[in-house]
Amino acid sequence: MTVARGPPGRPSSALLGCWRRRPPLGFGAKVGIAIGLGFSFAIIWTSVSPTSSSQQISTERSSFAAEVAAPPTASHNRTSTSADGGHAHRKPRPVPHGHKKRHPAPSGSHANPHRANATASLDAAAAKADHSESAPITDTEPKEKEPEQEQEPDMEMEPEQEAELPMPEESGDNSGKAPAEGEEEKSPQLELEEEHGEGDGDEDFEVAKNKAPSKKRKLPPLFSSSAHYHWKHCGAKSGYHYIPCVDFNGDGSQRHHERSCPRSPVTCLVSLPKDYKQPAPWPERKDKVWYGNVAHPRLSNYVKGHNWLNHSGDYLMFPPDEWEFKGGARHYVESIDEMAPDIDWGKNIRIILDIGCKSAGFGIALLEKDVITLSLGLTNDQTDLAQVALERGIPATVGSLGSRRLPFPSGAFDAIHCGECNIPWHSNGGKLLLEINRILRPGGYFIISSKDADLESEEGISASMTALCWNAISYNSDDVSEVGVKIFQRPATNEEYDLRAKKDPPFCKEEQNKANAWYTHIKHCLHKAPVGIEERGSDWPEEWPKRLESYPEWLGDLQTRVATDHNHWKAVVEKSYLDGLGIDWSNIRNVMDMRAVYGGFAAALASKKVWVMNVVPVHAADTLPIIYERGLIGVYHDWCEPFSTYPRSYDLLHADHLFSRLKIRYAIEK
Repeated sequence: MTVARGPPGRPSSALLGCWRRRPPLGFGAKVGIAIGLGFSFAIIWTSVSPTSSSQQISTERSSFAAEVAAPPTASHNRTSTSADGGHAHRKPRPVPHGHKKRHPAPSGSHANPHRANATASLDAAAAKADHSESAPITDTEPKEKEPEQEQEPDMEMEPEQEAELPMPEESGDNSGKAPAEGEEEKSPQLELEEEHGEGDGDEDFEVAKNKAPSKKRKLPPLFSSSAHYHWKHCGAKSGYHYIPCVDFNGDGSQRHHERSCPRSPVTCLVSLPKDYKQPAPWPERKDKVWYGNVAHPRLSNYVKGHNWLNHSGDYLMFPPDEWEFKGGARHYVESIDEMAPDIDWGKNIRIILDIGCKSAGFGIALLEKDVITLSLGLTNDQTDLAQVALERGIPATVGSLGSRRLPFPSGAFDAIHCGECNIPWHSNGGKLLLEINRILRPGGYFIISSKDADLESEEGISASMTALCWNAISYNSDDVSEVGVKIFQRPATNEEYDLRAKKDPPFCKEEQNKANAWYTHIKHCLHKAPVGIEERGSDWPEEWPKRLESYPEWLGDLQTRVATDHNHWKAVVEKSYLDGLGIDWSNIRNVMDMRAVYGGFAAALASKKVWVMNVVPVHAADTLPIIYERGLIGVYHDWCEPFSTYPRSYDLLHADHLFSRLKIRYAIEK
């Protein structure tokens, strides 16, 4: 209330005494005022508030961010994914051929001696940042106020200048070096010390702040709001298909035997091919792609010598009845099903790794049976057929079979296929087979086919298989395809290992963690199969599609988190992503989730005509085994390095709270 001033010399208090009090308002007047204020508030709230659906999603997102900010202690490249306190009773279910029921073993999880101490502070700090986010769901990064910092230089370059790529060293930088054979493995993949509740993030965030230096740190350009980005194009040597950490230069004439990243990061844009055009919608693109999108001289020469693809006008065509084997891919798949009926494509077998990507016809034929096939394009394939597969909308990645492990969790694949891949599996003491044994699920199948059998190779492979105790399920020489096919099965238990007369290869030591996969050498040892029901891989997953929403007992307390993540992303995708972002999903086929937690985003898109590459960062808790258990695919990766794939591989990238965590990681590590 404002008090009026009195005449000069008269105190204001005297005026107060002269005022007369107003009579009190009646009941009806008070009710009228209350109703009027209520209507005014309702009108204002309706005009400024978000829609009910988006408000619900934002509320779910805010509450859920804190719950998944510190993912569980799982079998990332640190420890085997297991949960204590598994249930003693379980519902009996059919067991595939070769599988035996297992008895419960004492619960417990093995700690990794190489666990980093800073991870708890890192993820807890990210949890606080993510939990405090109140931005709409379409914005996947928290709106943080940047601290005052020095002005970053403008990164704009002259248009006529071209950037020369930093020449990579074979050894790579320090972050990309693999330990020598005799050195102790120190994986950069970290693990949370414990699962944090919703309130633990604040306490750990304070610890992280106390540990940080008092001096203001200058953020790198990628994290600076004042930096300007006008990226220059890479030099002519880079070509259109340059893959950092794989190519010495962009023309693909020289490639590393193993992944090796440049000492200086690549900060230029790979140019589009001159005749580049947007891929056709699915499923049209699986039968033809724009030749200008993938053209290079070696591919042109390859096309001339193979009838399963042909260059016709502007297109690279893939006749559906032609394949690298006679009879076509469908006949080849059916013949394998007849050789081993327990394979049961699409139900018992859901995830397959196809080594040595060629036409990708094997994966296309299996798509019709609800099988997802990840093609592994080898780095020594300078024809770049994996790029052609990605352009067609087929899951593919690039890697090498050498001295290091592949970026997959242990026991990930239901089956592994190698068709005419000409890999010397028995060489170097069968080390490559030991890596296949690591990533193949216990009881899983290894399928080899070839046109021309080499007696020496056949004998060497048979001896290596015997040493691994793999069972030869079937052998068939098909008259139609003119191909010899062999099917082996990995033992589901350790009983066969214990009966070996010669313990070579020996069992791996406890510290030789089978979960480590990032820049980790392949060891000449054999990992035991899981035993107890509380261990991942001790039992075969449910049939697809039940597998997607089945949460096995070895998850323990994580079952609730995985279910919550599934429901959260299902609501977000249905209410926001599919209709509210302006995305034409008919043009989307290849999708990457750059920070997958439990695969909820990919699961929400499982019924759509897309496939999702789930990437679990190596410095986050290991949840990739859970993703594979649900019938989805993914890889490990460190986002401080380039991803091993071709330019223009994906139609959509999904990065939920990725950059905020990288920013906090940078602040803590520095």
